[in-house]
Amino acid sequence: MKVLVTGGAGFIGSHLCRRLVIDGNHVICLDNFFTGTKENIADLIGNKNFEIINHDITIPIEISNIEQIYNLACPASPVHYQHNPVKTIETNIIGAINVLNLAKKNNARVLQASTSEVYGDPTVHPQTEDYWGNVNPIGIRSCYDEGKRAAETLFFDYHRQFGVNIKVVRIFNTYGPNMQRNDGRVVSNFIVQALEKKDITIYGDGKQTRSFCFVSDLVDGIIRLMNSDDSIVGPINMGNPHEITVKELAELVIEIIHSKSTIIFKELPGDDPKKRKPDISLAKKYLNWTPKVSLVDGLVETINYFDRLYQ
Repeated sequence: MKVLVTGGAGFIGSHLCRRLVIDGNHVICLDNFFTGTKENIADLIGNKNFEIINHDITIPIEISNIEQIYNLACPASPVHYQHNPVKTIETNIIGAINVLNLAKKNNARVLQASTSEVYGDPTVHPQTEDYWGNVNPIGIRSCYDEGKRAAETLFFDYHRQFGVNIKVVRIFNTYGPNMQRNDGRVVSNFIVQALEKKDITIYGDGKQTRSFCFVSDLVDGIIRLMNSDDSIVGPINMGNPHEITVKELAELVIEIIHSKSTIIFKELPGDDPKKRKPDISLAKKYLNWTPKVSLVDGLVETINYFDRLYQ
């Protein structure tokens, strides 16, 4: 197939591009390289089934004969999406419109990478897809949270009004190689601090929970959703339901690395969710998908990746 991946040089996008090329597809990676890097896709450059377009998805683009579009374009960590919040919400909303119009013209199937952030600081636990969320529409995270919610709205309206073939996945905390060392997410933060023998910084009391999914598991689930029956539209949660506190994660990283780092605590940023755990019943039922990689195995692989960066 001829497949377009927006945000294809980013963390998740690069893994998705690689898997799609391995599976025999012709992949077009579209990225403006704000958070994505050519290093993430260096092994694909020169492959006859892979091409790169340096482009900002907020600007319309014409590409013909596309059969599938994965829309992953948007900074996904608070450090990056709060750097330019107006640009973030433009990427989510205007970018979604441009991708949907491209899918409409090509009669292509299009998948929106949404997020567990649409649930905000949830009052329902674990989070199910029929929960409408608890999001602050004017907070410092809302450029991302509300941007993704609006993108979902656009996808469903294009589906209902124009018959566009859509899929919507809500991605929970994902980690693995190709994460940026300075992206502000807890996994990369803790690993980099431990490798550099610095104090590990926890914001809040560390009792807030997250559920971490290794990137290869997520990519497998996304591809399954894209290739599922037309009747399976979503939204579908995708993440690892193994719940762990942020403090337990820090302690696990210290243990694996054999680091002498100590844990320090700082004030929790505004609107930071206290709990996060996906209910993946729909993914199991419709896609026969469950994550396979354990947290320890995934952390070891991620730590090895960051360790190589320091060699």
